[in-house]
Amino acid sequence: MEEKNASTIISDHEFLILLQAAKQKDSEAMLQIIELFRGDIENISRTIRIPREDALSHIITELLEFIQSESKNEG
Repeated sequence: MEEKNASTIISDHEFLILLQAAKQKDSEAMLQIIELFRGDIENISRTIRIPREDALSHIITELLEFIQSESKNEG
């Protein structure tokens, strides 16, 4: 039986390292961040009234754009 809240837990320090790498356009870090938020992304996509695949794609794109925009604001 699968746990309902079986998400990956990482420390704040590990997340900040991933975030910095994603801001540097490290594709592996971006994928890991997406995977960390996969459950939340899927839950949110169910409330958007467009095809689920489109909703998932849009949410992920917005998340990555937000990460990149934050790196521009820091510099």
